[in-house]
Amino acid sequence: MHPLIASCVFHYEFEFIHPFADGNGRMGRLWQTLILSHWQPVLVYLPVETVIKARQADYYQVLAQADNAGDSTVFIEFMLHALHDALTEALSKTSEKMSEKMSGKTSEKIIMALQGNPSLTIAELASALGISNRTIERNLQKLQQDGRLRRIGPAKGGHWEVQP
Repeated sequence: MHPLIASCVFHYEFEFIHPFADGNGRMGRLWQTLILSHWQPVLVYLPVETVIKARQADYYQVLAQADNAGDSTVFIEFMLHALHDALTEALSKTSEKMSEKMSGKTSEKIIMALQGNPSLTIAELASALGISNRTIERNLQKLQQDGRLRRIGPAKGGHWEVQP
């Protein structure tokens, strides 16, 4: 059985036997995370608990439906969707952080290039740094908004002034 399915089945079966007076849901989700992390270690960081907390009413409703039907399929489907959403959320946050880090590095490269030659054009910066003109434009705009860079003179014939 695929580990995604196995983890959902275990989670449901744990909830079904309800071994403790309190905390069964948390323990079931913990065990599910443990099973998933043995399959793919990075999944230990998946925010399953957060996703389930946001859907707590649906979680309990689906558990009840599965119990009444005597079939865990509806619960497994619910959990697979929740895992998908948790993974999508985690990837989105990671992508945003990577973008911010890359932007910071690009900005520093632009500053260094302009300190060496304040007359560089957007096309020359893009070519020198190996990135698109649009990326240079976005970074120049951000640097100007942050007060780290100022344009002196017109687009043609002007130059950049790096602010201390």
